[in-house]
Amino acid sequence: MTARRAGPIVRRMSDGRFITFEGGDGVGKTTQIARLAERLEAAGQSCRVTREPGGTPFAERLREFILDPETPEHSALSEALLFVAARHDHVERLIRPQIGQGTWVLCDRFIDSTRAYQGVAGNVAHETLSGLEAIVHGDCLPDLTIILDLDPQQGLTRRAARLGTSGAESGSSDRYEQRDVSFQVRLREAFLAIAADEPARCRVVDAGRPIEQVQEDIWALVSERFGIEGA
Repeated sequence: MTARRAGPIVRRMSDGRFITFEGGDGVGKTTQIARLAERLEAAGQSCRVTREPGGTPFAERLREFILDPETPEHSALSEALLFVAARHDHVERLIRPQIGQGTWVLCDRFIDSTRAYQGVAGNVAHETLSGLEAIVHGDCLPDLTIILDLDPQQGLTRRAARLGTSGAESGSSDRYEQRDVSFQVRLREAFLAIAADEPARCRVVDAGRPIEQVQEDIWALVSERFGIEGA
């Protein structure tokens, strides 16, 4: 995998921070984002939790269309264009303004998911995605990306258990969650390759351990990177 942009945007001291979480299905992103937000707030930081696709009314509508199992088949490039349309609105209406106001933005998926899902798994050319990134978010890159790594079969088992915990959710998996373990293996390889390619931004955390251990590792990464004390 070829090298990408050097790093995140340089922040003023008064700015917030931008942290993204990545990984395949069932790695525990939602749980760990919520726990990190709680801990940051306990340490005196203002936090905003968001997700991709989504985060704004327009992007959430696109999310519904993208993830709907009834959405007609389309190419990986068409899908990438839908994701970046949602991302542009998300960045301009939520992420940039919140960071500028001193808020820490914690996002469930961002550019690396597009690189993995539509790029590596969907065979959309790296040059194409890089060009879209330059247009859509420019220098608005994460200060830190936490990649939660998990054996794909374990992730699928966790996902199945989650969907089975509620009668309302049972059988409600989206288009991506219907894909098999071989697809998840390709995603895992893609995320690990991204982490190896951009070690200054990305950190890999073993998500196969108990939730509390994963939480402590994430807090150690964040507190050391940004000099946070307390909580």
